[in-house]
Order: sequence, then structure tokens, then C-alpha cells
Amino acid sequence: MNIELHCHLNGTKQKIWTDFLARAGLTADEAVTQTVLVWDDDTLIAAGSREENILKCIAVDEGHRGEDLTATVLGTLRQEAFREGHRHLFLYTKPSNKHVFSSLFFYPIAQTEQVLLMENQRNGIRSFLDALLPVTSSRASDHTSDEIGAIVMNCNPFTLGHQYLIETAAAECDKLYVFVLSEDKSYFSAKDRLEMVRLGTQHLSNVTVLPTGPYLISAATFPTYFIKERDKAGQIQCLLDIEIFVRYFVPHFHITRRYIGTEPLSPMTAQYNDALRMHLPKREILLTEIPRLSENGVPISASAVRAHIQSGSIQALNALLPHTTLKYLQEKDLL
Repeated sequence: MNIELHCHLNGTKQKIWTDFLARAGLTADEAVTQTVLVWDDDTLIAAGSREENILKCIAVDEGHRGEDLTATVLGTLRQEAFREGHRHLFLYTKPSNKHVFSSLFFYPIAQTEQVLLMENQRNGIRSFLDALLPVTSSRASDHTSDEIGAIVMNCNPFTLGHQYLIETAAAECDKLYVFVLSEDKSYFSAKDRLEMVRLGTQHLSNVTVLPTGPYLISAATFPTYFIKERDKAGQIQCLLDIEIFVRYFVPHFHITRRYIGTEPLSPMTAQYNDALRMHLPKREILLTEIPRLSENGVPISASAVRAHIQSGSIQALNALLPHTTLKYLQEKDLL
């Protein structure tokens, strides 16, 4: 048995790996940054890959099951992830493999018919939510008649459109939670985006701004969101992300409704909104869609703001950004 570790596969080995995964019912993910191949002479008998802290594409040849090859692959991937500083790991697999990875100290977060997401921290998601808002605090303010809303936003950066959506939702709710994506795959950092939202909503006493951590619309729960052209598996990940929201965030924060803005610009976000419309009402969560705020007949968008920043058209930002965002960007030298 020979174990190889590759950063990028190409040529013959890439084709062997792709065909091997296809026989196991898996699709090769070209975004992976590291792949382990286990060979028996010239025959590939096991494989597994990693994209930063996410383990995926793990498969073992049927004729070699029971030889602890999954543990071998997983052990190598873990070691390399730890070496790069990734301590909190996530794992994608088929629901039928839950017992295999549970025995290797991965714990289920959520699953759909097609995919299971696990993590290497027992009750990691519950600990994260408790840190955001202790259960005792959330229950103390819980009243069955309360309308408690939620918005999940990227805010790259925080625009007048985002502010309008939050203000409109806040006017309809007793309490509104705004969850800002923590994934650092945007033009502005997660830290800057979170602070811009907090500054832009500080006049709203019933609004609480919180990070999503790795659990909502992240590379772990929704990897295609940040790579718009890779929408082949988008529907699967929409359902997984929604399942996590409903299973964990809704009961912890006693959420009764979720708000979205109309989406005329991003096909991926539009697809996600369609999935929300289809599945949230089935789980007794009201979905409210608010028309997008426009400027001169054009929907205000963060992408337009970024385009103005990159072209140096700073004056145009006055009509698109709250004064809090503009001031923050100027003070942080982000314009």
C-alpha cells in the first residue's frame, strides 16, 4: 500500500481519481486544495480531499472495505489540516456513511436526502449559538405572542438597501436578529462587514446584529454561494443551509419569520430565495419578501458600490450608502 499527498492533481492521476469517485457515486470537486490517494500497486483503492477545513470526496474501493482505509485517509487529511492551523473541521458525506465517520469522531450537524454535514467538535454548533445568546437569556425574553424576525446578509458593504430592508423588518417585529456572514470570501472582511451593519442599525433598539460563524451560507454549508458559476449542486446546498437554520437557529432564537429582499441581480441568491419560499412555510416559518430599494429606478446593490470604489467614483456613493458606512470606509482607508 502506498499513500500519496497531492496539492493539485492533473493528467492521468486526475482522471483515475475522477473515475474512481464516479464509481463511488461522487463528483470530483475541482476546488479541493489537497488530495490523498491510496494505491495498491497501480490500483487506486481509497481517496479523500480537503478544501481548507472541509473534508470531502472520501471514498474506498468496495473490495477493500473493512481495511481501515477511511481512517487512513481521514488521519492524513486531519494531520495536514491541523498543520495549517485548521482545528475545527467539517466533513461532507452521504447520509448512509454517518456511522462510519461517527466512529472516527465526527458529529452530525444536519442532513438532507443527499448530503450529510458533520464536524469534529461535539455539539459545536450548539456551543456557538450559546456563545452568541445563552439559552437562559433567550428563554427569559420568550413570549409566544412575540414576532421575532431574522435576516441573513452578506453586506459587502452595508448599503442603504440593506438598511431599508432591516428598518422595514424591524418595524414589523418585536425583535429582529440580523446575521452577517462570517465567511471571509468577500471584497470586505467579515470583521468590517459586521461592524458596518452594527453602526448602520444602532438607531434600531429592537435589532441585534450577530455573526453566522461557519454555520450559515459558508464554505461548509453552502460552498457554491461564493462561486457563482458553480451552481450545479446549488439546490442541494440550499436545502442543507435551510435545514441548519430551521433546526438550530430558529429554536434557539425563537424565530417566527425570516425576511429577504427581492433579488433581480444574482441568480444564485435568487435560487436560494426560491428554496426559502418553498421550504420555510412547511416548517411553520413565515417568509416575507421586501421589494428592493432603488435609486433612479435601479436597484441599490453592493456590487454597484464596489464598482464605484474600484473606479474611483467616490461621489456616487453618497446615494447608495448610509453615512455610517461611508464614514467607516473613509476612517478605515477602505475607499
